[in-house]
Order: sequence, then C-alpha cells, then structure tokens
Amino acid sequence: MSAYDSLLARLNEISHVGKAAAILDWDHQCYMPEGAAEARAGMLATLGKLSHEMFVSDETRKLLESAEGEGHAPGSDGGLTLRAVRRDFDKSVKLPTKLVSDLARETALGHGVWAKARAEKDFSQFAPALERILELTRQAGECYGYDKQSGEIYDALLDNYEAGAKTSEVVTVFEGIRPGLIELLNKIKAAPQVDFSCLERNFDEAAQLKFAEKVAARLGFDFTHGRQDRAVHPFCTSFTRHDVRITTRTEKNWLPGALMGTIHETGHGLYEQGFDPKDDDTPLSDAVSLGVHESQSRLWENIVGRSRPFWHVFYPQLQAAFPGTLTDTSEEGFWRAINRVEPSFIRVEADEVTYGLHIMLRFEIEREMLNGTLAVKDIPDAWNAKMESYLGITPPDDALGCLQDVHWSAGLIGYFPTYLIGTALSSQLYEQALKDSPNIAQDLVKGEFSSLLSWLREKVHHPGRRYLPQELITRICGEPARSEPYIRYLNTKFTEVYGL
Repeated sequence: MSAYDSLLARLNEISHVGKAAAILDWDHQCYMPEGAAEARAGMLATLGKLSHEMFVSDETRKLLESAEGEGHAPGSDGGLTLRAVRRDFDKSVKLPTKLVSDLARETALGHGVWAKARAEKDFSQFAPALERILELTRQAGECYGYDKQSGEIYDALLDNYEAGAKTSEVVTVFEGIRPGLIELLNKIKAAPQVDFSCLERNFDEAAQLKFAEKVAARLGFDFTHGRQDRAVHPFCTSFTRHDVRITTRTEKNWLPGALMGTIHETGHGLYEQGFDPKDDDTPLSDAVSLGVHESQSRLWENIVGRSRPFWHVFYPQLQAAFPGTLTDTSEEGFWRAINRVEPSFIRVEADEVTYGLHIMLRFEIEREMLNGTLAVKDIPDAWNAKMESYLGITPPDDALGCLQDVHWSAGLIGYFPTYLIGTALSSQLYEQALKDSPNIAQDLVKGEFSSLLSWLREKVHHPGRRYLPQELITRICGEPARSEPYIRYLNTKFTEVYGL
C-alpha cells in the first residue's frame, strides 16, 4: 500500500470519529432530553479530543509527508487531496488538544443554555456561557495566527469557513452591496405595500411538514438517504452523502417558516448528497466552503422557491394541502405575498432585500466582540441599536433580537459573513447556469428541476473540495465572485413584484 493510500485509510478512520460526534450533535438538537446535556457534553468533548489527537499525531504527519513525496501531480486528484489535507493539518496542529476538548464541551453545554435563554427571552442567562465560548474562540484565533500588521483576529476565524477570505475583503464587498440594498428598500417603502395576510392563517403544522417534504422530494432530495426533523434552529448536517439530515421548525400561523426553511435546507442537503461517488471516503467528498454551501440553499429557496414558475406549479397543490384556507387568494397574490419586503426581526425569515442587512449587523457585532470593543453584557443594546439604524425597527425582546441565532452557542464565530457571500454568489451561479443551459428556464416553468440540479451537480457539487472557493467560482463563471449579478437580480425581481 502506498503512503497516499495509507493516509486516506487513516483519515477515513479519523472522519468516523468526527461523524460519530456529528450524530450526537444532531440528536442533541433534535431529540435529546434536556437533562442529558452534561453527559452529552462529556461525550462530545472526548470525541473532539480523540479526533484532534489522531489528526495532528506524528503518524498522520509522517504519512502526509511520505504521500507528498510520492510525486502526485499538483492538479491531479491526489495532488488536490494532499493540498487540502496539508492545509487542514497545518491549521489543526496549531491548536492544543485541551483547547479543542474545552471548546467541544462548552459549546455542547452552551446549546442548552442558549435554547432556554431564548425560550425565556433573557440574554443574561446565556451571557456567562457566551463569555466562556468567546474566550476559548479568541484563544483558537490566536493559535491559528493572523497578520498583526494589516489584519485582525477575525481573519483567523473567517478562514475556517471561507478559506482564503480576509475581513478587509468582506468589508469591501459589504460596502459595495449596502447602497444597492438601501436604495431598493427605500423604493419599495414608497410603493403600495403587498398584502401578506394569507401567510398568517391557520395552517396545520403536520400538514406543513408533509407538504414541505413533498416539495423537497420534487426538487431532488433523496429521502432514502436523508430525513427531516424539527429543531429549535433549522440546520443541515451530513454523515456521508448517503445519510443527510435536514431540519425545520413550524408555526401554526406562519406558513413560510417551515415551507421556505425546508426548501433552504434542501439546498444544503442536495449539495451534501451530490458529491462525486468516486470521492467517497476521501477528503474531497466535502464542501469547498460555507459561502458556496449557502449559495446552494439560497438559490433553491429564493431564485427557484420564490419564483413565479415555481408557484404556478405548486400553488394548486398548496391550496389542496390546506382545504379552504387559501381559496380567496390568487396564485398571483400568493406569489407577491411570499416575496413581500418588510423589515423584520428574524434573519432566517427575512425577505431577500433586507436579509443582507441582518448579516452585516452580525458581522459587525462579531468583530467588536472579538476585538474587545463590545462587552458581552452590552450585546443586546448594541444589537437593538444596529437594528434600528439598519432596518428602522427595535426588537421587543432578546428572543427576537440577539438570541435568535444558534451560532454563538456552537462557537461558530466568523461564520455569518458566508451567508451574504453565498446569497450574492447564488445569483452569479444562476446567471451562469442559464448561459450554459438555456433550457433550464423552460424546464422550471414546467416544474422540472432536474436540468438545474444536473448543472449544479457537475459544476458545484462533484468538484467537492478540489479547489479553494475563488478557484472554483472562477472555473465555473470565468471570473471571481461578483456582487453585481445579485443586485441586478434583486432590482429586476422586486421591480416586478412592486411595480416600481
């Protein structure tokens, strides 16, 4: 057996430990009884420690060095695999095992604390846990290292989610997007508003789940290799491409929560189910970045799931799923309602125009938290002030404000920018898909989604981790990521929705 094959075998064993932890985390968020939090935290800390120790061990290092010496061509699958593994190894070896274990434990405990604080609308209950998680995250950032002259600690954490990205680049992108969003939002505010009361009627929650899963299957999600469950905060997780879990949440008097949330997580799930079979059990069978991951969920949720053709196909089925509830609402009226623009408190249910402002708010708060210019105890006030500044509304409580997202309890600091990076990228990828395969637009009108999914499989899903994010985007689109297609898409769509 070559050193390369031996390395892959060892990495596969290590991945099994990580996947076992992921299954425990999925159960933690979906089914675990509240009283099991302490025991579960211990299990996750042990698995995190074991996985880290195995990966950064001398055995792994020696196998990696030997495999690198075997002469794999830089652009071959072997060469690209070794590049990805080397990058991961060089980052991971900087983290002390105790820090990895402590983070796993504190975030496992933090989830339950966050969920209770959110339910009781009281940030002060979560603040001590966040203090501990934030301090451990700062330690990790310092261990990773960053350019002390031109950069900041946020760079070290952002790189975990969007390889190669810099905070300064995110700032530039967001500053380029913000004026277009504000200008469009002001135009919409001055236009006659859309009636979306049809979305707030009595929708049986079991029927919501049944219909949402029907849509997910129609889009291409394979329920023989996946499932959907409920969670406090919707997410997607994958243990292999053969076992992908998506989650959603329901509200009796708010249809878009479960419906659009399911379509969003279906986009993530399609990516996870779409890696190239020949990459199974290798480091290439993974997403290139969370920005690219988010491009898939936002493309299916918004560009497809909120489109006119989509509802031309599905609206009669939706009416049948809720007898008598939508008989007085036309297909046109429903399409406008599902695309209504109105500043709101909850990010995951925000409309397409205001969504980016939610992300900018979180990005700014995270930077201030990490840089020490914003104390944890002051987060609610800072959050509310930014909400008022960006969206003209102030959350009435912490659950609708700074406690709404699960990310900080999981230690996912540096993650939020990828949501807007991916949202913008979804428009650029869709434009390219139509250029490459013009029949996609006609197929969507007929309710046929396979041609779009096939394009995404070939261009986005199958490459897996072969390339860095910008390399992949340039290979697909012939140029790096750009925000212009996103602003163009929003203006075209909402000019039609609101008759601007």
